Amino acid sequence: MTKKQEIIKILMDTYGGAKCGLDFSTPFELLIATILSAQCTDVRVNIVTPALFEKYPDAMAMSKAEVSDVEELIRSCGFYKNKAKNIVGTSIAICEKFGGEVPHTMEELTSLDGVGRKTANVCLSNAFGIPAIAVDTHVFRVSNRLGLANANNVEKTEIQLQKAIPKELWSDMHHALIWHGRQVCSSRKPKCEECNLSGLCKYYKANS
Repeated sequence: MTKKQEIIKILMDTYGGAKCGLDFSTPFELLIATILSAQCTDVRVNIVTPALFEKYPDAMAMSKAEVSDVEELIRSCGFYKNKAKNIVGTSIAICEKFGGEVPHTMEELTSLDGVGRKTANVCLSNAFGIPAIAVDTHVFRVSNRLGLANANNVEKTEIQLQKAIPKELWSDMHHALIWHGRQVCSSRKPKCEECNLSGLCKYYKANS
C-alpha cells in the first residue's frame, strides 16, 4: 500500500460517514446554499436559508425576486450584495435555459452567475450523486499538507486528487478532508500531536 493509499484508508475509516454540512432538500436549495457559503460558515448559511427558501422555494420564485429583498434575507452571510445579485441571476438563467431545473453537468453549472468549479462539484456530488471532489479551503489545505496533492491552486489540487483517489471515493473523501480540516488540521493551529495521520503527513514531517 502506498503512502497516499494509507492516508485515504485512515481518512475513510475516521470520517467515512461524513456528509454535507449544508441543509437542503432540493438541488436548487443546495446550489443557493453553496453560493451563500463562500467566505461564510455552513452554520451561518443554515440559519439564513430557511426564511429565504420559505419565501423563494424554487428557481421560478427566486427569479422574480427583487435583489434588494434577497439582500435583506442573506445580509448576515457576508458579501450579501454580490451574492444576492448572483442568486437572482442564476435563478433567471435556470428558468430561461434549463426549464427551471438545476442542470447537472460541470459546463452548464459553471455557466451560471456565481457558480465556479467548487460550487458545481458540491452540487454534482451531493444533489445528483455524481462523483466529484469540490476543493474548498479545507480540502486545499489538508490535501496539500498531507501530500495527497502538491499544488499551489485549487484547480491543480482537484486534478491531482482525482488521480490519487479512486473515483468511487471522490465524494466521500471530499467530506472526509473537510471534517479533518475542521476538527484537527485547522489553518492556524493544527492539532498535529493528536492527529492519527501525523506519521504519514508531509506538513508534520517538515515542521516537527
